[in-house]
Amino acid sequence: MKILDGKVCADSLVADIAKKVTEYADSGLRKPHMTVILVGEHPPSESYVKAKIVSCENADFESSLIRFPEVIKERELLARIEEINNDPTTDGLIVQLPLPRHINQQSVINAISPEKDIDGFHPANFGRMTLGQKAFRPATAYGICKLLQFYNIPIKGKHCVVIGRSNIVGKPISIMLSNDFDIGNATVTLTHIETPRKLLLDETRRADIIIVAVGIPGFVTPDMVKKGVVLIDVGINRLESGKLVGDVAFDEVAQKCSWITPVPGGVGRMTVAALMINTLMAYQNNFNLA
Repeated sequence: MKILDGKVCADSLVADIAKKVTEYADSGLRKPHMTVILVGEHPPSESYVKAKIVSCENADFESSLIRFPEVIKERELLARIEEINNDPTTDGLIVQLPLPRHINQQSVINAISPEKDIDGFHPANFGRMTLGQKAFRPATAYGICKLLQFYNIPIKGKHCVVIGRSNIVGKPISIMLSNDFDIGNATVTLTHIETPRKLLLDETRRADIIIVAVGIPGFVTPDMVKKGVVLIDVGINRLESGKLVGDVAFDEVAQKCSWITPVPGGVGRMTVAALMINTLMAYQNNFNLA
């Protein structure tokens, strides 16, 4: 069993980005700029935003954090997003999710300019990604692809099973790995909460690669996988003891894996690295750079 170390991969990708930023700065251009909007006080969101700001520093980006109280009206938030859309000094914009219940999340996602949508959630970017066109790809799914690529995990022709069909992870990663991208051309089965247990087991037991994102601690157990499987655990769950665990019963399942991601230290770091890649692309688009 070998570890797919998200920290090692992310640090390498961000270091490469920083070198490019230095080259651009030396030629007289400003640095890439990411703006993050945070609504309310949600501890996990605070942690995620902090990681993004730190990664911006490591990539030699400029970053701005805009905070709003939880009671902000939707129209006020949308107006601020429109201002940032029209600001040429901001390359990428993130509105940290989840949002308070009185704000329509999809309306906010749709309000972000597709050219600044570094999360890759806007329908224009998602649609282009689905068609195999150039687009900002959803960051967590894109981060998984970059992690597999970094460790030279064979994808072409492999049988991949995705557990969970969220718009953030399950749907986009199933599309990316089945599409004809730099890393792709797998045969992908997308399973979800309505997949009968027997069918789920039939699929996972013959899968070469399993990607799980269901938010249930220890959901994937040893009896569900074959020897030599590559396992990507996207879940991050906090137990009553305070310990962070994934959706995989790591200690038991790892013994059957050829490669596996840890939690923490796996996919989470790659999500942030993918945001840096998308921000650099937005910046390059703004200055018509190769």
